[in-house]
Amino acid sequence: MPKGLITSASSNLYQIEVENKIYSCTARGKFKKEGISPLIGDKVELTISNEEKSEGLIEQILPRHNEIKRPKMANLTQIILVVSMKMPSPDLLLLDKELVFAKWLGIKAIICFNKIDLSDPKELEKLSQIYKNIGYTVIETNATSDEYLEKIKPLLKNNITAFAGNSGVGKSTLTNNIFGKKLTQEGNISAKNKKGKNTTTTVTLYKYSENSYIADTPGFSTLELTEIPSEELYKYFIEFLPYLSKCEFRWM
Repeated sequence: MPKGLITSASSNLYQIEVENKIYSCTARGKFKKEGISPLIGDKVELTISNEEKSEGLIEQILPRHNEIKRPKMANLTQIILVVSMKMPSPDLLLLDKELVFAKWLGIKAIICFNKIDLSDPKELEKLSQIYKNIGYTVIETNATSDEYLEKIKPLLKNNITAFAGNSGVGKSTLTNNIFGKKLTQEGNISAKNKKGKNTTTTVTLYKYSENSYIADTPGFSTLELTEIPSEELYKYFIEFLPYLSKCEFRWM
């Protein structure tokens, strides 16, 4: 039975890549009865009902390595957390929540400070150093500059990568410029509140190279960590871990 990767979905129709060919597939009714929905990034087994029309049927969802609910995806291997230095201003609380959530999911997190051409160099250096000292990989980019994009491209090899962050931080611009063509709609910044306007409404996996995909995802402005038990939250702040044995307060 052929195996493939779900790269996009619309209503109940899934686009699945099988050996570099895309099939439009529906899912068996058993998934709905079991309360399961196929997700972008799922690896599936399918039957091909019409080769000429590239149509098929999803028979089985293979075990997931991870699942993220917002945006709805599965089997990410890394997430690049995009933070703009200006327009909109850096949302460091959201960034810290994203880092904790990625750690909990077991997904490698990379921090990308974007729009550095608009930033104060001293502020950029200060922020970058804080997160580098903790142990995170930090890259600094100008999404419209090929020179800076070259820092990202080697990180994409053999990964399913999602760009995540607030609307307007440059996720779609990064995706378009990495591919050298317009794949996704780029957002504008509100003149009133200097925040991004959400233009990406669905998740799509774009094939960058063999076994390498980039996900363009809807922006979001809030992230709640209610899925993580409060008594376990300490485990996912990596900067705390070396000091837990010395902590005089209760943390378990």
